[in-house]
Amino acid sequence: MNSIDFEFVSGLLRRRAGIVLTADKTYLLESRLAPLARKEGLNSIDDLLQVVRARRDERLITALVDVMTTNETFFFRDKTPFELMADVVMPKMLEENRQNLRIWCAACSTGQEPYSLAMMLDDNPRLTGGRPVEIVATDISTRVLEKAKAGLYSQFEVQRGLPIQMLMKYFHQKDDLWQLSDRIRSKVTFKEFNLMEEPRAFGQFDVIFCRNVLIYFDAATKSKVLDNLSRIMRPNSYLLLGAAETVIGVTKKFEATKERRGLYQLTSQAASGAIRAA
Repeated sequence: MNSIDFEFVSGLLRRRAGIVLTADKTYLLESRLAPLARKEGLNSIDDLLQVVRARRDERLITALVDVMTTNETFFFRDKTPFELMADVVMPKMLEENRQNLRIWCAACSTGQEPYSLAMMLDDNPRLTGGRPVEIVATDISTRVLEKAKAGLYSQFEVQRGLPIQMLMKYFHQKDDLWQLSDRIRSKVTFKEFNLMEEPRAFGQFDVIFCRNVLIYFDAATKSKVLDNLSRIMRPNSYLLLGAAETVIGVTKKFEATKERRGLYQLTSQAASGAIRAA
């Protein structure tokens, strides 16, 4: 791939999805675009990019962005965020007597994160105190959302992070795959959403998981996304980021909590703004 084509594709990805690719990732572009070209009946990546440039075909552009998104995930990934939910976040929610708790899993990929939360809360009723919990999960890719909605996972996928007790309790075998129960699937609402967009239509949330996605953005995009999140959080609510992510030097809307590393809350100034906007 020549430098002109690389700049064209990387610019498209930055505008559409906030994804930043440096020149050393040319191999990544080639490895993902070549299969897309074949799927579209084209002979090469060059032919694919010529079609994209000439037609500005929205379907094809969406497909190109889709194949370039990273969808690495697994059940109870990194463990710490789920421990924070059980040990800090949910007890605080109950202490404040919050009703109708709402959780948003942004960039949910194939659904393991929101389903992990749903199983954890179902398996530990004390965490909710009988209060209803709404879990909204979003991703830019309709392809991964379809898989998430189906709740159908391979042996490899259920072996990654899922305790055997939960596999036996919440899944049943379907041929050589594992099907998540309808009851747990019904606890999560999946929606297509691009984090470059304004999320206010989703309403206000008590907890937002936005993990392992900011690492693909530049500083300006990270700041924009976090500012957008700050406007749809209820007072004294929580944000959980990935282990390699931080708000330090990115935004003044959030600050680290004293409880645990990786757990953030609105600053007092941002919280007062959120109250006025609600």
